[in-house]
Amino acid sequence: MRTHWRGHARLVTAALSALALAGGALPAAAAAAPGVVINEVESNGGSPGDWVELVNTSAAAVDVSGWVVKDNDNSHAFTIASGTSVAPGGYLVVDVDPVYGLGSADSARLYRSSTLVDSYTWSAHATTTYGRCADGVGAFATTTTPTRGAANACPVTTSAWPGDAAVTTADASNVFGTNLSGLSYQGTGVVWAVKNGPGTLYRLVPNGSAWRPDTTGGWASGKVLHYANGSGDPDAEGVVATPDGLVVATERDNSGGGSALKVLRYDGTSSASTLNATAEWNLTADLPSVAANSGLEAISWVPDSFLTARGFRDEHTGAAYNPSTYAGHGTGLYLVGLEANGTVYAYALNQSGTSYTRVATVASGFSGVMDLEFDPASGHLWAVCDNTCQGRSATLDVNAQGKFAVTAVYNRPTGMSDYNNEGFAIAPQAACVSGRKPVLWADDDNDGGHALRAGTLNCATAR
Repeated sequence: MRTHWRGHARLVTAALSALALAGGALPAAAAAAPGVVINEVESNGGSPGDWVELVNTSAAAVDVSGWVVKDNDNSHAFTIASGTSVAPGGYLVVDVDPVYGLGSADSARLYRSSTLVDSYTWSAHATTTYGRCADGVGAFATTTTPTRGAANACPVTTSAWPGDAAVTTADASNVFGTNLSGLSYQGTGVVWAVKNGPGTLYRLVPNGSAWRPDTTGGWASGKVLHYANGSGDPDAEGVVATPDGLVVATERDNSGGGSALKVLRYDGTSSASTLNATAEWNLTADLPSVAANSGLEAISWVPDSFLTARGFRDEHTGAAYNPSTYAGHGTGLYLVGLEANGTVYAYALNQSGTSYTRVATVASGFSGVMDLEFDPASGHLWAVCDNTCQGRSATLDVNAQGKFAVTAVYNRPTGMSDYNNEGFAIAPQAACVSGRKPVLWADDDNDGGHALRAGTLNCATAR
């Protein structure tokens, strides 16, 4: 039997909501055991086959030894192995295929002894999977993507861009060419930008209503980036200005080799004509294996003070996030986005070395994520997709279970074409004028000779 579960905790205070019909589904039975319910069902084309995911919504571990998962036929039964328990907030995936397959019109039923604990019935295969939305507690719906052993990817209604529809060019013609990627404001008077080939860091300053490379300090053409040992051409895809310095997400060495999922720190005050990384964290072994051009595209930084105030949960320890657990990590966590799967990973990075610890894994709701931006004024973490997703963006907030979850999805402004935008930055709240503050996008393709475009966003404040 192939069973998998995750040991991070979850405390759910809301009662289970009534199950809505999906694909002709019948309502599930009320749970007759503490906390364990069916959370997601894969009935067609799963890997390694059909599976039923359980989740423990209670605050204590539940022993599910001998529990049985059936389809709609009592002659088909999969018995969970002795010694199996599900941690609080944890998942258990039951691979039913060795015993039976799930049909296009079928059921998944969970029994404890002869007692029906939970069930879900459908009349047609889902295009992805059927899962509870919200994860663990809501009605079943068709998910946006299968999330075996993880929080469900639930559909969210797409809304209009929460700012002005108009978008303008924000650079002179053909200043950057192609490959401009990540963006990050530092105060209201500086924007940092990175180019992914060759790896280059730019310091941008205002030029009327637009932005141009700083002509002082050797920044006029940007500064070429290298790894910590002074070699290589890091494919710089994302950048964020933090109290630790300028931190860049990269996906490979352009000078040769395959995927290299590294986070690099640079000194933006250096007078050197080229910049060597002052710190280097190689996350490759901790992340999924991906193609060389499908790696780390996005990076953001979230302060510890915000995370602890919101009750952020540490999946590494299975408890509330405690910054003191990670000595030397600075004053916040780094969140990186993987292009290949649209997943966001939160890390504590030891600032005096190369070590790191993954603290959380977050579904962005997109098939790929191109930039991340934390807006401290609103408390939103923004995840941005490119023309693969028609330029949509999503906000994620820390929910009652201490996890970042998608709370809204927005279309791009109607005044902006579907560019290959790989960078996104939100100005600080100090830049607000008449309820709006500036935002910038970076177009990797330099469409029409312009790589930067400017718009606005509502000056929302944190709840």
